[in-house]
Amino acid sequence: MSSVVRARRAVRETVSGLPPAFWWLWTSTLVNRLGAFVATFMALYLTLDRGYSATYAGLVAALHGLGGVISSLGAGVMTDRLGRRPTLLVAQVATALSVAALGFVRDPLAIAGVAFLVGMASNASRPAVQAMMADIVRPEDRIRAFSLNYWAINLGFAVSSMAAGFIAEYSYLAGFLIEAVMTLVCAVVVFLKLPESKPVRSAEAAAREAGVRLTTVLRDGRFMGVVGLSFLIALIFQQASVGLPIAMGEAGFTPADYGMAIAVNGVLIVVLQIPVTRFIEHRDPGRLLVISALLAGYGLGLTAFAGSVGVFALTVCVWTLAEIVNAPTQTGLVVRLSPVHGRGRYQGMYTMSWAVAALVAPLMAGFVIDRFGSVWLWGLCAVIGTVAGLGYALLMRRLPAGVEEKTGGGEEKTGSAVERPAEVGASSAV
Repeated sequence: MSSVVRARRAVRETVSGLPPAFWWLWTSTLVNRLGAFVATFMALYLTLDRGYSATYAGLVAALHGLGGVISSLGAGVMTDRLGRRPTLLVAQVATALSVAALGFVRDPLAIAGVAFLVGMASNASRPAVQAMMADIVRPEDRIRAFSLNYWAINLGFAVSSMAAGFIAEYSYLAGFLIEAVMTLVCAVVVFLKLPESKPVRSAEAAAREAGVRLTTVLRDGRFMGVVGLSFLIALIFQQASVGLPIAMGEAGFTPADYGMAIAVNGVLIVVLQIPVTRFIEHRDPGRLLVISALLAGYGLGLTAFAGSVGVFALTVCVWTLAEIVNAPTQTGLVVRLSPVHGRGRYQGMYTMSWAVAALVAPLMAGFVIDRFGSVWLWGLCAVIGTVAGLGYALLMRRLPAGVEEKTGGGEEKTGSAVERPAEVGASSAV
């Protein structure tokens, strides 16, 4: 009984102190991920239902990823100029319409084109979500908030992945339409419950900040270092969905075996994200990033020695722990290095590192496995993890310990009720 009480108390402490606006944003994220069916069964839809080749399915996936790369920067600019809320609404409505259209188009060129639009629209909301979360949550609570949001993403993905298989057996079109409807529900939540959170600045501060552009982000060497390290980490994690199924297939394992092994990832994140967040919340982010980079690299590296589903599952446990620690810590670092007035652009550049990794990882996996074998791929992951760990160690040594975030000069004033200190401290669970 005492352990149950302690568990309830731990959960209560983890979710307390966050503003109501955060929980509406969290709810929108969860609903969005619960309906994320298309990404799960796109390849099966194109090859099994529509009868296209694996090469064509790969091309469509690449175009989907390319759309995400392009929209990352554009959405970042929109987030700063138009605001967080308008960007979210445009992205979610566009996603719903394009996903629904994807279920009806039949021409190969039309499918490829609409998939590109889906990639652009679905990725456009990420800079706005992250910027809004940074706006409405106190700096000392951000790692906890990002962890809870990441937990919602993975909970929704785990449920939608299981549901996608059953829905696909009935009708692929139903899956597209369900995702479109649930994305529209997200837009309704944003429209009704989330006020604009973009900070309102004084005229003097606004004049100083008018010159912030994407080139400003590119010239920010320290932040671009984080973007580069983020790309390396994403490149490692992407191999779990690209290189791992190929390697297991070549070793004689079935798709069901891969499904059992990779399912450990979602289960662990759902179970451990909240308690691990409590453990890391007030610890040195530099050490956490170094450790998570090494765990990611060597966790995937250990795959070279796996010979059974159980051992594959154990390696998944190692790099999943790295993912649980890295995701909120790295996102918090991005916010810390981003000027308040340029959060959208900075978050867009950060989001692009993951989108580019999603493009590069399949090419990397195919080339290395075909030329040298899967063992070399896992060894390369260990090397990349080591390089990323060293990079984080060097980067964090040069980061002043007392800096919370950039303000870009000038006085910053709150732009909406969700930013007022009295309300930020209030908690409300939806």
